[in-house]
Amino acid sequence: MRIIGDYDGVIIRSKIKMDREILGRGCKLRFIGRVGAGMENIDLEYARSRNIYCLNSPEGNRDAVGEHTLGMLLSLMNHLNRADREVRQGIWKREENRGIEIKGKTVAILGYGNMGAAFARRLQGFEANVISYDKYKFGYSDGNTRETDLKEILESADIFSLHVPLSDETFHLANDSFFQMFRKPIFLINTSRGGVVNTGDLVKNLKTGKVRGAALDVLEYEDMSFEKLSANLPEDFQYLMKAGNVVLSPHIAGWTVESEFKLARVLIDKILQQFTV
Repeated sequence: MRIIGDYDGVIIRSKIKMDREILGRGCKLRFIGRVGAGMENIDLEYARSRNIYCLNSPEGNRDAVGEHTLGMLLSLMNHLNRADREVRQGIWKREENRGIEIKGKTVAILGYGNMGAAFARRLQGFEANVISYDKYKFGYSDGNTRETDLKEILESADIFSLHVPLSDETFHLANDSFFQMFRKPIFLINTSRGGVVNTGDLVKNLKTGKVRGAALDVLEYEDMSFEKLSANLPEDFQYLMKAGNVVLSPHIAGWTVESEFKLARVLIDKILQQFTV
């Protein structure tokens, strides 16, 4: 707050919130660069009204997210986390850990930006039916996916993967009524933002079998910087921790050795293309 007025540009990660108050003090600001994909910590509308150019770098970690999403799906459908724990304890269960193949399943992707498209590319070779819906993109069918509508996704999906930003429109999008609209029980993957899924409703549908299993890299209980979970975690989270059909990771889908460099490189290139620095 004290020094922002001295700068023409600022590079942030998730823990810095660029709200109206701090933007109002940035009298010289020309750009804000977000190292990563999500822009929910920036008041974009107010920034644009001040002619402050806002950039992010999802191209830098889309490969990491695509691989991580696929890895979580394989672990979930083949019970790898559970089987690993059991074998380490001297427990040898084969029938109980019988897996399910991706081949022949319909994988539905909601949101076909950098991350959704990267996941679709990684699915090639599994001989799955990959379909996708993006409310704000059209005409993107390619060799990796077939563009469709939400109606077909709800009718056909065996596996449902979320790749949407967090906004007022997507907050708790995956709630009880949404899960009930799927014709078949689904495997759910969320590597986008935790707030997109209503955790209580997810737990309810895991218990009934409407959701066969869930792979969650993100949780709505994360704090602002995504570095830790909030205090006083509710009972629903305790259920997720104990559930054998849930795979969890600490918001690391986009965090690889390679992406740490690529995120910065992409952002630098975008800034240099737009401004003389």
